[in-house]
Amino acid sequence: MRPAKQCAAVLLGLTVLTHSALARDDGRFANSPLKPWFESLRSEFGQCCSDADGYVIADVDWESDRGRYRVRIDDEWVVVPDGAVITVPNKIGRTMVWKHYIDGHPRVRCFMPGSMT
Repeated sequence: MRPAKQCAAVLLGLTVLTHSALARDDGRFANSPLKPWFESLRSEFGQCCSDADGYVIADVDWESDRGRYRVRIDDEWVVVPDGAVITVPNKIGRTMVWKHYIDGHPRVRCFMPGSMT
């Protein structure tokens, strides 16, 4: 298996294991106690869970430098706009990003930093 596919498989496995970290609700998480909290998350770009899926990001795939965040999405480092940073307390403790694409390149709609443990 290629490294990118292995990473994707691991990320998918982590996301499934942390099912409350999924943003789009297809009915599986209707009874999750975190569902209302996820639905309330907003950035300057709008609701995080409305148009984009949330993904758990591994610690090696995000960094902070002088108050600015960067995340690696699809093997591309993307600067997180200040307005995309979620500042409410992170109830799951894991770093998450809600992404979208412009001209084939990933952009960050919402970013919630984790604890980097």
